[in-house]
Amino acid sequence: MVTYAGGITIVESEDMVRVALRELRRHKIVGFDTETRPSFHKGRMHKVALMQLSTREHCFLLRLNKLGGISEALKDFLEDTAVTKIGLSVHDDFNSLRRTRQDLEPQGFVEIQEYIKRFNITDISLQKVYAIVFEQRISKAQRLTNWESETLTDGQQAYAALDAWACLHLYDYLSGGYFDPSKSRYRITETDDEQTPLSVAQ
Repeated sequence: MVTYAGGITIVESEDMVRVALRELRRHKIVGFDTETRPSFHKGRMHKVALMQLSTREHCFLLRLNKLGGISEALKDFLEDTAVTKIGLSVHDDFNSLRRTRQDLEPQGFVEIQEYIKRFNITDISLQKVYAIVFEQRISKAQRLTNWESETLTDGQQAYAALDAWACLHLYDYLSGGYFDPSKSRYRITETDDEQTPLSVAQ
């Protein structure tokens, strides 16, 4: 089981947003993810409650539900091509975020689901991709918790930070040439193809 070992800062005010963005802009690449309160009623959808932006050592948890949405400063950061943002299923995140701010046009993002295709990885969930590359498991136990709670639990904080950091860690590892698909034990079938598709068994 992989655990998040970096620092965490909860951001609940615009002053703290500016502090977080100032720190994040010092890095050329950051991890990205969002969390939304789950809905157990058909047709009911909640707005994104949390946005996670992570460096290699520290993750900022921006509580959008308490911040009142996406400020102009945060919008500028999400549209800034000078900082590369690494995420998974980012278009789903964008669609959800536009329910909060319709004029948002995110730029400078790398989609892990697309990037891993060059390594012949066929799974698309963060949990399975991370297992293929690092042979470690990410717990999803906190996924369906209430992200609009007055206070986020330690478990929620660690889970949220890990998801954003894991995207960045995956990209660092893969782009650095440290992963050899031919040596992975997660193979669907043996074929004559030089690159056997890689997938975690159900």
